[in-house]
This record gives sequence, structure tokens and C-alpha cells, in this order.
Amino acid sequence: MPVEVVDAIVVVYTHRDTHEVQLVSPPGTPIATVSINKDSAGYSDLLGWIVTHAPGPRLAVSSQATSSYAAGLARAAAAAGLLVIETEQSHPMPRRGKGQSDPIDARSAAVTALQLNADQLGTPGAADDRDALRILLGARQDLTTTTTRQSTRLRALLLTGDGTDRRIARAAFTEAALISLVRRPEPRDATRQQSVRHAEIRRLAIVLIATGRELKANSAQLRTIVDDLAPGLTDRRGIGPISAAQALVSWSDPSTVPDQRRPPALEAIG
Repeated sequence: MPVEVVDAIVVVYTHRDTHEVQLVSPPGTPIATVSINKDSAGYSDLLGWIVTHAPGPRLAVSSQATSSYAAGLARAAAAAGLLVIETEQSHPMPRRGKGQSDPIDARSAAVTALQLNADQLGTPGAADDRDALRILLGARQDLTTTTTRQSTRLRALLLTGDGTDRRIARAAFTEAALISLVRRPEPRDATRQQSVRHAEIRRLAIVLIATGRELKANSAQLRTIVDDLAPGLTDRRGIGPISAAQALVSWSDPSTVPDQRRPPALEAIG
């Protein structure tokens, strides 16, 4: 339990522009409170405040949304060597004054965090990996959209050509087929229209080769991260790196991924 390994816990409530922070002892006694700006200067101020008020060096930071609203603070805390714990907000947070949270709620959240088992602690590395998966999935969506659009244009151009071009248009655009189009010489005595058409076919083929290779690299990166977060998941029938990455991103909360390894929601997938 965290209560056995920390001198104090830093409880964070997230808001749009600020974070409300309370330092609490392991028994749940409030030590100090502060409000910081949600930016790099605010995170720096928070670290200085923690050093000034903490009763000992073994500290943990407890917050909701460490991969979204509190991502910046979580990264700053992790970089400073602090343990980062992601907790659920089990009830609405009362407000007081200009958006400040009621101190009793911060104390309750601290007690909840201190009672978590070790295998429920969110680790900064796991959060970073999930962020990496989100970035790679977003990039893959862009690459897939580009591939679909360019493939459609290339097929349309080829279908206006001779019998050979039309056969190519109806087949799969493998890398070998695309390389063949890139290397194809321009017809002798080509008209301006033929020259432009030839150049555009070549350009589209080059783009598709490049995006195809980027998609393969993207898939390899996804598989590497997925295998680190959930070993053996992609070995299951019907689960590839893309679907596994999307599942890990969707079920990334520690309450649903207790050990950051095997999402219970995926146990039924075989």
C-alpha cells in the first residue's frame, strides 16, 4: 500500500486553468494547500512548494486524468522523480469561492489513494506509452486517409489508359506494382496530355510507396508498445497491433487495467 512507502501524498484536483493541490500525511491529515496555474511555470512553482512543505522525501502525486487534463503536471512530477498515482473521482467535487475545491474532499481523495494496492498504481511509463499509442493511431488514420485518396486517383487515371493500364487499375497496388509504375518510361512522342498523365501516375505511385512503408513502420511501433504493455495480447487469434492498441487506449484507466498489463475487458477476446 502507498501508505507504507510514502511520507506524504500530493492530491491534485484539476480545473480548466488551474490545479488545486493539497499535501496530506499518510494518516490523511492535511499539511498545506496551494493553487497553481496549469502551465510549466505553475508546475515549477508546485515542485518548489512541495519541497518546502513535504515532511519527508518519499512523496506521491495523486490526480485524476493524468493522461489528459493533468498530463502536464504528471510529466513534471514524474521527471522530478515523484510517484504518480491516477485515481478515480468517485463523487462530484463541491466548489467553494472561485473554483476552489473543498479541503475535506482533497483529504478523502488522499485517503482513497493511500488505500490503493501497489498493483493499482498508474506508472508514468505506462501513461507515456498510452500517449504514444494515441499519437501513432492518429498518425495511422492520417496515413490511411491519404492512401485511400491517392489510390482512388491513381486507379481513375489508369482506367483511362490502354488495356495494360486498366488491368493494373483492377489489381491490388502492391509495392512491386507501384515500383513498376514509377520506373515505367514515358511513351515516345508523347503529347502534352500523355506526358502530364504519365508524370501524375508516377507521382501518385511514389506517394503510395512512401505511405505504405510508413504504415508498416507505424504497425511495428504499435506492436512494440502493445507487447510491452500487454505481453501476449497480439498472439491471440484475431487481435493485431492496431486493434490491441485501440483497446489499450480505450481501457487505459487503472481501475479497468489494474496491473497495466491485462485489460479485463479483453479477457473474453479469444
